[in-house]
Amino acid sequence: MKVKMLIICFLVYCCTHIQAQDYPDAVKNTQSRVMLKGDWVPKDPHQIDFANLPKVPGQHAVISDVNKEKGVNQHNYLVHYGGKFWAMWSDGPGIEDQVGQRVKYATSKDGLKWTTPQFMTPEPPGSGKDSEYYGKRTDKGFRYIARGFWIREGELLALASLDEAKGFFGKSLELRAFRLNKKKDNWEDIGVVFDNTINNFAPEKLPTGEWMMSRRTHDYVTTGVHFLIGGDKKLTDWTSVPVLGTSDELSAEEPNWWLLPDKNAMALFRDNKKSGYIFRSFSSDHGRTWSKPVKTDFPDARSKFSGVRLKDGRYVLVSNPNPKKRDPLTISISQDGMVFDKMFYIVGGRHIDYPHVIEHKGYLLVAFAGGKRSVEVMKIKISDLNKMKMPVAGN
Repeated sequence: MKVKMLIICFLVYCCTHIQAQDYPDAVKNTQSRVMLKGDWVPKDPHQIDFANLPKVPGQHAVISDVNKEKGVNQHNYLVHYGGKFWAMWSDGPGIEDQVGQRVKYATSKDGLKWTTPQFMTPEPPGSGKDSEYYGKRTDKGFRYIARGFWIREGELLALASLDEAKGFFGKSLELRAFRLNKKKDNWEDIGVVFDNTINNFAPEKLPTGEWMMSRRTHDYVTTGVHFLIGGDKKLTDWTSVPVLGTSDELSAEEPNWWLLPDKNAMALFRDNKKSGYIFRSFSSDHGRTWSKPVKTDFPDARSKFSGVRLKDGRYVLVSNPNPKKRDPLTISISQDGMVFDKMFYIVGGRHIDYPHVIEHKGYLLVAFAGGKRSVEVMKIKISDLNKMKMPVAGN
């Protein structure tokens, strides 16, 4: 009997110890692949029945639709400022990011009824509708790309990149800021934030008081992804630090990062080498250095994703987890920001991508693009999300 008990205790210890070793940690275990857990998760996460995940109740609204014009609406961002919601996105001719593309915006008091869209940025230099290059992919014309809202020192800024419209990206690439003029109710171009840069989301605060945002240069495919740190003392004062390994073992795209409960940082990367999974890296020194990015077990369609820490301490990640296509859009929930144990269906049955999620007064607002030709939003009550459960394995 004693021998039997010892064997059982030993097995329990081993299982627990192995699980603890495998669990990610920003300092002790940066190379863990674990990012998705639960009895409902199959051994191969690519085999999740994405179309039949529990569906999140919510209210739906269309902010802008250019299907009739055969235009593009893409790169959606949200913020709540001055008592109302603001949305911004890239708006242009044909497919995304051609010559003449600009940034538009709209506002809403409740997140469901939106004002008529207006242009935020001017026409790109020499690239208006009267240009012979308008609506083409060429380095002889320019485009703006929406890059997110930034509330800095009480002012609302909107970021947009500007570069030649041939590929990704042009040699003249720059990240510019536009400031909301409350008196005139318009947007003023206040200049370049950082040269040779396109970010993914607006800067977020570090524990040091500095801001941090991702950076891709015009030649990032070979040089890899960086992070910019600074922006607290001066709008244009930044230090660029590399994320080692992103240019050789994965083709890193569109990073998203957040602070963990212990104040260390975690970054997630879309992988353009088509692994079908999200990559992850950690920083324990306020973004100055990063662990080698690791392929996690969280599935991904090679598309942009958006995450945020809720006021109750949990984390949510909105993404396209189906590796075969950008359908559906889901929301996953984590208690610690590293491992997610729930995944719910938001919207799908069509091409859905490029989400941005924010929290405001008990609700989540998720902006996304429909077929790259409409800007839409889902308004989700967090209390409704709290009631949802994952199905029992085998059911």
